[in-house]
Amino acid sequence: MNYKNNMLDRKKIFLISLLALFTSGLSAALRATIAGDLQGNYLDAIDLTRSTIMIGEILGVSFLGFAFTLFIASPLLDAIGMARLLVASAVCFIAGTLIVIFAESFASGANIYWPLWVGMLLSGIGWGLVEGTTNPLTTSLYPEDKTNKLNILHAWWPAGLIVGGLAGVGLGSLDVSWKLQFALVLIPAVIYTLMIIGVVFPQTERAAAGISMKDMFMEIFRQPSFFIWLGAMLLTAASELAPGQLVDLVLTRTVGMDGILLLVYVSGLMFVMRHFSGPIVKVLSPVGLLWCSCLLASIGLYLLSVANSPITGILAATVWGLGVCYMWPTMLATTSELYPRGGSFFVGTMGATGALSITFVLPQLGAIFDRTKIEVAGSLEQFSALEGAPLDEALMHAAQVTFQSIAILPAALLLVFGGLWWKNKSNGGYSSVAICDETATTKQ
Repeated sequence: MNYKNNMLDRKKIFLISLLALFTSGLSAALRATIAGDLQGNYLDAIDLTRSTIMIGEILGVSFLGFAFTLFIASPLLDAIGMARLLVASAVCFIAGTLIVIFAESFASGANIYWPLWVGMLLSGIGWGLVEGTTNPLTTSLYPEDKTNKLNILHAWWPAGLIVGGLAGVGLGSLDVSWKLQFALVLIPAVIYTLMIIGVVFPQTERAAAGISMKDMFMEIFRQPSFFIWLGAMLLTAASELAPGQLVDLVLTRTVGMDGILLLVYVSGLMFVMRHFSGPIVKVLSPVGLLWCSCLLASIGLYLLSVANSPITGILAATVWGLGVCYMWPTMLATTSELYPRGGSFFVGTMGATGALSITFVLPQLGAIFDRTKIEVAGSLEQFSALEGAPLDEALMHAAQVTFQSIAILPAALLLVFGGLWWKNKSNGGYSSVAICDETATTKQ
């Protein structure tokens, strides 16, 4: 083992990472679960014509906090310390959750938008600190098995989604307050904070190899091909995360079942499949896996747009889930393998770029949905008067337009990843780069 990892309790450190990412997924699922309550209890009364846009902004700001925190914290891991950043993430999860729960204590009327916004922002900052720490931490602990271990790490994001989604549906059916549902985030946040006490964390792979922070930052000028991956991350992240945040709000009435259950199902699929990324990558290569992922994601999003029953909803969600399953961790792992001297800065920039895309995409999708539902009805007044089958028809058409709009994004990447896959095959296969020298190690 390199980087003195034999002196570390790798299993416990990795377990802390899994639990921290589980907390991030739990928070994300519960945000989606309570979105309808926030919209119905607060935002509809502020402005019915813009309430879906506003909930999109409130949900989306967590991605904004995630993005900026990830971008800023990632290159500073060695200076601040991984343990401190993980503790700070738990503090943000706890504070953000409590601010949303007690929003009415901070403001009333139209101003209640702001404590909801701030609470979600803090939750996003907590998520960014987790992501910014655990990704480089995992590549430092397992430099010989990055793609597989990052996929296993990110299996615990959907694990959090599963628990959060099921808890939201189950507790909601028992008429448990949305505030108590959201408070579940506090439990794992406290647990992984206590687990950190007394644990020695490693340096990042870059720092352990003796590469200075200056050289890490300079890599962005030495590696212009990195910007191709940044552009691709904008679209893969939007294809995976944006639909997941809106699936409960948008699809519940169109498929005849709680939309959050579709998210839970897809998350279960992702949890299982990400544990088997190693053999798949050996057959397809990371780039080939990304091409197949984009194809399935595009088809799945289109099928979600026309799903009109529980059966068609589950079938569509299966295709979409298989598509987006490996996108995020494989994009990060490939970045670490191709640009190791960029260290946590490159990996953090990739994650930040992906999150920023969600910040802009969610409100746009909300705007498309709101505009379409009113257009179908004829006017805001006519939409407000709809109920029963006419209301379901308007919402179904709005859902179709919304999900068809986002299905274009992964489809566009087929050309990008197809070109890279063909280039790799022409050059003898996909190759990772060793951090201490520029020698390529062929993998597939």
